[in-house]
Amino acid sequence: MPRLILVADDYAISPAVSAGIRELAAAGRLTGTGVMATMDSWPAEAAALRDLHSRIAVGLHFTLSDQRPLGALKTLAPHGQLPPVGKLVLASVTGSIPRQEVSDELERQLDRFEQHFGAPPDFIDGHQHVHVLNGVWQVVQEVFGRRLNPSRTWLRDCCDFRLGRRGQAFKAGVISILSRAASKAARNRHLRSNRGFSGFYDYAAGDLAGYFRTMLADAGDGHAMMVHPGHVDDALRTVDTLTDPREREWAFLMSQDFPAQLAEAGFELALPGFPIDWGADSGQTAAP
Repeated sequence: MPRLILVADDYAISPAVSAGIRELAAAGRLTGTGVMATMDSWPAEAAALRDLHSRIAVGLHFTLSDQRPLGALKTLAPHGQLPPVGKLVLASVTGSIPRQEVSDELERQLDRFEQHFGAPPDFIDGHQHVHVLNGVWQVVQEVFGRRLNPSRTWLRDCCDFRLGRRGQAFKAGVISILSRAASKAARNRHLRSNRGFSGFYDYAAGDLAGYFRTMLADAGDGHAMMVHPGHVDDALRTVDTLTDPREREWAFLMSQDFPAQLAEAGFELALPGFPIDWGADSGQTAAP
């Protein structure tokens, strides 16, 4: 049976979101979660997540947009606040992302992750997919083999043109185009990764329960899906606009409807140690 890598983004964005993710992990409803090591709540939330490490993969959700960086970034965050993701995308397209600043901030976030978690991350991805942007992906992939062991740490690949019947095809297509160079470079480096990616849907028009099987259309073994479950608190409201949909995602993933839909789609949930070696061409970087 093909396996789905189901990863909850944004651990530590707020205490309530973190609590919700831990509840899902304890219930066996996730493969992994990505940590925002820049957030104030991370030191306090790390120990509880460490206790669940045997049941869930824990990665670094590299953050370069919207939040406060861990150190001074003269170009990226001259006033102490990271730019909106749209501005970061524009800088990547024009080749003006300052790679040394990105490298310095990545090292700081890895340091803070390891300081409080007591181990290196099991994988790396990016908040708002920043790890695929030109000027960022080169820095991220360079730490594999230097600081991170590529035999045990994997990288999220967001490039998947098999959109077909999936929701939010336009947004997913834009991310796939932006991810293409990073995806090819990761394969050339033989970095371990998922094979196929989804998780885009219209939060205003529906919920995860209604889109879940659609997002698995044409997916195969090792497909990764991002989700954003959790509970809502004031700390979340002050730093992010994605609030109520997190509660709905949490409710679906905790319900019996989730394993039923997973089985109906012909999938089982991947275990935490699942990451794949690049082998036969998965087809995800080829446009239909």
